[in-house]
Amino acid sequence: MLSDIGKLILRLNIGGMMLFHGIYKAMYGIEGVKGMIETIGIPGIVAYGVYIGEILAPIMLIIGFQVRIASVILILNMLVAIFAVTGGNIFGINQMGGWIIEPQAFYLFGALAIIFLGSGRFALDIKKAK
Repeated sequence: MLSDIGKLILRLNIGGMMLFHGIYKAMYGIEGVKGMIETIGIPGIVAYGVYIGEILAPIMLIIGFQVRIASVILILNMLVAIFAVTGGNIFGINQMGGWIIEPQAFYLFGALAIIFLGSGRFALDIKKAK
């Protein structure tokens, strides 16, 4: 039971915090994302995937529906974000002394943990939670 509460907290944390990023992009557009990914050679149309990775996948995590699929989507989203933001220089330090990809790594490794842990008892996919 306690581990199920921990899984719920992890899902709400990763999904809830990422959803804010998606809502921001839904309100203000994805031109910045488009520009960043085009500079690393990825077609701008791929930027629309941010809506899947930052709105749909987080909602799936929050409600506990197909959390492993949602986590894979989130991980792919973070990999693109890491290379778009840093250009592949992932071992740098930012202006505040933190790892340059710290926010992206937080979501990436949180989603990876969800893949291994599953959704837990408090999820829409209750029968798959065990």
